[in-house]
Amino acid sequence: MAEPTLWIGADWNPEQWPRDVWRTDVELMVRAGVNLATVGVFSWSSLEPRPDEWRIDWLVDVLDLLHEHGVRADLATPTASPPPWLARLWPETSAVTAEGVRLSPFSRNHFCPTSAVYRERCAAVVQALLDRCAGHPAVALWHVGNEFGQTCFCDSCAAAFRVWLRERYGDLDGLNRAWGTAVWSQGVGDWDDVLPPRAAPYLHNPAQLLDFRRFASDAQLELFRAQRDQIRSVDATTPVTTNFMGFFAGVDYRRWARELDLVSDDSYPDPSRADAVVDSAMSSDLMRSLGGDRGWMLMEQAASTVNFRPHNAAKSPARLRREVFQAVARGARGLCWFQWHQAAQGPERFHSALLPAAGTDTRHHRMVAALGTELAGLPDLGEVPRAEVALLFDWPSWWAGTQRDLPSDRLDPLAQLRRWYRVCWQRGVLTDVLGSGDALDGVRLLLAPSAVLLDDATVARLRAWVRDGGHLWFGPFASAVDETTRLRQGPFPSGFADLLGVRGEEWHPLPDDQLDPDADPSRSADPDRSALSLSKRRQSTVALVPTDLGAGLPRGRADIWAEWLEVDSADVWARFQGGPADGGPAVLTSAAGAGRVGLVSTVPDAALLDAVLGRALDLARVAVPPAVPDVERVVRGGLTFLINHGQEVRTVPVPGATTDLLSGTRYRDAVELHADEVRVLTKEEV
Repeated sequence: MAEPTLWIGADWNPEQWPRDVWRTDVELMVRAGVNLATVGVFSWSSLEPRPDEWRIDWLVDVLDLLHEHGVRADLATPTASPPPWLARLWPETSAVTAEGVRLSPFSRNHFCPTSAVYRERCAAVVQALLDRCAGHPAVALWHVGNEFGQTCFCDSCAAAFRVWLRERYGDLDGLNRAWGTAVWSQGVGDWDDVLPPRAAPYLHNPAQLLDFRRFASDAQLELFRAQRDQIRSVDATTPVTTNFMGFFAGVDYRRWARELDLVSDDSYPDPSRADAVVDSAMSSDLMRSLGGDRGWMLMEQAASTVNFRPHNAAKSPARLRREVFQAVARGARGLCWFQWHQAAQGPERFHSALLPAAGTDTRHHRMVAALGTELAGLPDLGEVPRAEVALLFDWPSWWAGTQRDLPSDRLDPLAQLRRWYRVCWQRGVLTDVLGSGDALDGVRLLLAPSAVLLDDATVARLRAWVRDGGHLWFGPFASAVDETTRLRQGPFPSGFADLLGVRGEEWHPLPDDQLDPDADPSRSADPDRSALSLSKRRQSTVALVPTDLGAGLPRGRADIWAEWLEVDSADVWARFQGGPADGGPAVLTSAAGAGRVGLVSTVPDAALLDAVLGRALDLARVAVPPAVPDVERVVRGGLTFLINHGQEVRTVPVPGATTDLLSGTRYRDAVELHADEVRVLTKEEV
């Protein structure tokens, strides 16, 4: 069976329903354009109700039914949610919290990733699946586990952590140097002294914290690799994946991505947030960047409401359609939902589905069926988009930038990344999200709004890239620590101060003006700023005043952070007015070799940040299309995707003659987009 242009599908849990529902479900899938069903994700207790008592026939029947109707299967290993008997017979298979509490079953994701018994039982259930299902003509994709992110602090994990540290540092001298254990009398004289960062009376060792996060990610990656390799030993050709969760802090997706045949993502933007479309675009760009030539797919999204927020806003059918085409435009090879048939029982019974509890004669189901037909009619989409601009983002730097012992907990790395990304999105500039070890071929401008941690090799590589013609812009608190969280010595930004022509001396988190009992950060117009501010405090702001070299930039305001910098040769575009860095440079840049380095040493307001980054785009000679408010524009292959996320009619300049593949409408030089409208344009042959 040939692979379709786009995978269109959903999680299907037939084990939750009587058999007489199964055939109707699959027939409705076909009518809705579904060509892929994820099955088996949470089926362990149905496959193995008691140890070594196997009931696989029902799953084979499900695969047969899908194949009969031309629907392929994304077959999951059910290891994310062990059955209750595993915790009863082997309590050590359940995870332990940092406070020493062992988790119980009757939820999900409660396993210990290093438990030898858990791994043995995983291998057994995977082998049972392989014995019966490998080679089945319905299986198009193997799906290992589900949403990895479990962290455990038990004795088994402590022992595995020590092994991991031995491999990383070699001996105790190396560990003590890396962790700086001379501080607070933490010197380690025996490997058995090393523990995970369990509950403690005060601050933890920051290097211990960072290494444990690395270890926790790698321990789970071992689980994925073990199941993947077990699958490949029997089925060497069917792709293997597992589902990521966008910007999720639990595991390092950059290390994981290279181990997957296809990157897949679960994306649940909050419809109540006006800028959620920017977040979903950034998540798509991250997955496209992680997937590279292997590609990526959207494995889970919601048709309407979810069930896990305190207040779950509904997604309109128009918004659903816009988000789907956004993912396609940004390189997705597949679009799946959680879930196909809305659950009647359990914690997810109020989570929306393609087939809702209200049945087929519903607005959303009709929309889903129409959308499936529309997507199935798209031509070959060609290569994924290529970007001239990239954001620098690494998980260890994110982890280091969110520890408790920093100058401020308000300079959130992810919030800063979102603010800088938003400027590019609003200007219609496609942006990759790359790591410190990724190739920068074709990148003209690299933005590093939250590069708290940089290792020496990355510093050297970025310096060489700049001298060869690259343009690199840093945000505040840049290159503050190395890969062990050791504070870098000398003027900051460490490793780049000489290229920039500046000497950073002191970080100055801005004080709060006063307690404000009526303040409600959740009502802020800027959601990132509200997340950065402490509840019931009014954050101080200072003025940012353009210099002669920054002529054309607007006056602005800055909050959260300032830096005291001494300028040697940098071009200063804006200075602080007021506050602890009064009169000092806030935005500055310098040519370096054939390239350029810049620094925004604070958190400026949106208008000033837009102007600064706009000028950085110009200096890097990045092609920027004419900006149209609310309209997302992405070119993929020979197709131009236009999406109007606003409520106003917008006219978008598109040179030449084009045809919209969705409606058949022909245009010349401009396209009129009404509220919520989507266009997929192809150039007409001359």
